[in-house]
This record gives sequence, C-alpha cells and structure tokens, in this order.
Amino acid sequence: MPASLARTLARASSSRSVPLTATCTSKVTARTFSHTSAARQTDDPTTTHFGFKTVPSSMKETLVRNVFSNVASSYDIMNDAMSLGIHRLWKDHFLRTMAPAPNTRLLDVAGGTGDIAQRFLEYQDAHGGSKGSSVHMVDINPEMLAEGERRFAGSRWAGEERIAFSVGNAENLEFVEDASVDYYTIAFGIRNCTHPERVVQEAHRVLRPGGRFMCLEFSRVENPVLATLYD
Repeated sequence: MPASLARTLARASSSRSVPLTATCTSKVTARTFSHTSAARQTDDPTTTHFGFKTVPSSMKETLVRNVFSNVASSYDIMNDAMSLGIHRLWKDHFLRTMAPAPNTRLLDVAGGTGDIAQRFLEYQDAHGGSKGSSVHMVDINPEMLAEGERRFAGSRWAGEERIAFSVGNAENLEFVEDASVDYYTIAFGIRNCTHPERVVQEAHRVLRPGGRFMCLEFSRVENPVLATLYD
C-alpha cells in the first residue's frame, strides 16, 4: 500500500473506537502508475499525473471521464485483451481475500461494468447471504455505469432490489450515509482519482465500525528486466 494511503488510513482509524480493516491487493504495473508518479503529485499539489503526463489537478477528472466514455462499451473486451484474461483471476482472488460475511452491504466505488459487484453477489448466494446482502455501485462515468446496469438488467439481483447504481465521485460520496456499509471496494480506480487521500477519508466515513476497505490496484514491477518488458 502506498505510504500516503497508509498514513491516511492510520489517521482515520485513530478517530474510531473500532478500527476499519484495510486490505490493499497490488498487481504489477507500468511506470504510469508507479510510486514516482505518486511522488510527483505530492510534490506539487496543483499538478498530478495522467498516464505519462503531468497535468493540472483541476483537469484530471475531466480527462479520466473522457477516456472511459470512449471505451465503456468495449471495456471488458479491452481488459481481456490487454491482460490475457488475467484480470479475472485477480478479481477472483480479491473476492476470496474479502470473504464477505453473509447478509452484508458492499459499496463498490469505480464499479465500472460490475465485475466486483457480480462476484460479491455470487459469493453471497453461495454462502448463505442471498436475502440480506446488497451492492451499491458508484462510478463517476455515466457510460461505464450504464454498462454495469446492462449487465444486471433482468438478473435475480435486480429483481430482488439487491443492486443499486449511482453516478458519483469517490472523493465526495455525499449521497451515502455515515457508517452504512460493511465493505468498500475500489478496483483499479484509485489511481484515476485526483486526491486519493480524500477517497480514503470518504471510505472511512461510510464504513461501519470494523468495516473493510478493499483496494485492488497496480504496483511497481521491481525486477528491472521485467519492468522494461512490461512498459
């Protein structure tokens, strides 16, 4: 877990009688999302990283939204092609690591096309949580969220009102009540946020005491040979 996020989680947990549990699962990445980029963002708060570029912080949200608007309809196919399907294994491992208790509530932020939400509901159905479990999917991009809604349209989960959708910014979840969810997930999304520390603070606010913050994200390739090939 990046040091800045760890510090934010520590500060957030210290204000609570029962701390939240933080789990951050990292996977390999190119330098685009490396610690170097994160440091560049911290050094100058008026700028941030966007891929290999440095851009004004005020522009990143719009740039990210435009990128995902353009790829929403082919996002899942694109992920399969670029990772040779391995992203599915990472997400399966993510859910096994979470091992959510039955009849619990998930807030899936940057939920995209619903990969994590679907896995959560399938896990609940297989482990006795089919009645009281639910997912609230949030994404800043309406086109991506629409793809997620299409995935669940006509499903038993939609019929049972166990899945809900909201367009929203991970840095300001004002429509989610304090201490209202058991699990908070953000998979391959926190790198696209301009202020990750605000994301973590909002996660802390909406999680119940003892709730779990689950972040699946890229990390730096340590082996220089593999890093060059990956880049």
